[in-house]
Amino acid sequence: MSKARDHRFILVTRKTRLQELIERFNTWPQARFYLEHNHVEAQDYLDEHDLYIKRINDAEVLLRSLGLFQRLERDFLPSYQFGTDDIVVVIGQDGLVANTLKYLNGQQVIGINPDPDRWDGKLLPFEIGDLASVVDKTVKGHGDRKRVTFAEASTNLGQRMLAVNDLFIGPKSHTSARYQIEWDEQIEQHSSSGIIVSTGFGSTGWFQSILAGAVGVAGLSSHPMSAGFSWDEKKLQFAVREPFPSQTTGVKLIFGEVSGARTLKLESYMPEYGVIFSDGIEADAIPFNSGCIAEIKVSETEGVLVC
Repeated sequence: MSKARDHRFILVTRKTRLQELIERFNTWPQARFYLEHNHVEAQDYLDEHDLYIKRINDAEVLLRSLGLFQRLERDFLPSYQFGTDDIVVVIGQDGLVANTLKYLNGQQVIGINPDPDRWDGKLLPFEIGDLASVVDKTVKGHGDRKRVTFAEASTNLGQRMLAVNDLFIGPKSHTSARYQIEWDEQIEQHSSSGIIVSTGFGSTGWFQSILAGAVGVAGLSSHPMSAGFSWDEKKLQFAVREPFPSQTTGVKLIFGEVSGARTLKLESYMPEYGVIFSDGIEADAIPFNSGCIAEIKVSETEGVLVC
């Protein structure tokens, strides 16, 4: 693996449920008492933690032997400076892969499933025993890769956000979002529960719940996009949630494609509580209040998954 010395290996991990409980209750005995008091099997938390830590240690030993190495916990992803030649190894659940991808700019990602009996691992095609051979193929440029299209939101206030799965634009709480929507040379005022903009990567997730509701209300059996669309398609799909028709608000521009020069523009009419967040992470939201104009488009940045 001589070419491995030309790369830095970044191992991305997350806290286990056990570690998060200990942070909450200060000690494991207190956390265990809480679980058992609520008739939850504490041993499952221990088993999951022990296996995950073992997989991390096994991966670290291998990657350290190959060259430059850095272990990175999920909470530090937003502030970490990745190099252009870094190879990123993610051990965890599918959500950790998606969360990692949006902080990269074309670096290759290898997803390792730490516990195939527990996690389906749609984005985790490899197990720990595969890591050595997968890294060898990757550094030699022989591995298969799948590209992932990102969504991008930018505002007139200079803010920018990427999404691997989807963007949400709407109210922070359970109130109505008020905004103007501009798409396909049409403009409409809306009152709704917000808008979901999905990538192909996320088109089998939150987006599907919106389609399922629409199909059920319409009395149909399916929708042409019920199976989603390809991860690498250079398009996004938006859907408005619960649009309300009134004298001043319409319901015509509620579903459509964003691609190429066909972008989606939204102007907030909400004095407060308007937000834009990606991939279900509300903590990293951009404010979307009165005076904010957001443009949604296909991003030039894309993800690269080794498969």
